[in-house]
Amino acid sequence: MKLSRPVSVFLLAFGVWSVFIWTTFVKNLFEDVSGLAFDAAGEPTAYFWVHLTLAVTSFGLGVAIGLIGLRGFLADRRATRE
Repeated sequence: MKLSRPVSVFLLAFGVWSVFIWTTFVKNLFEDVSGLAFDAAGEPTAYFWVHLTLAVTSFGLGVAIGLIGLRGFLADRRATRE
């Protein structure tokens, strides 16, 4: 399957955006002082584990989608040079 340049750029941008957003989210999750992520004893709550799982999964999918976009973009560049 061949991806067009606009689709490849979109997927690559989506991957970069996902990495940025979910990295920031996890950083904020670990620094949470509202009492949602950690109980009074400093132990992680169910909220923490659910949101950490969501973030790690989304981060991984963002990296995979970004890599697909990067491969499509590089393949398109090679094809246009030939």
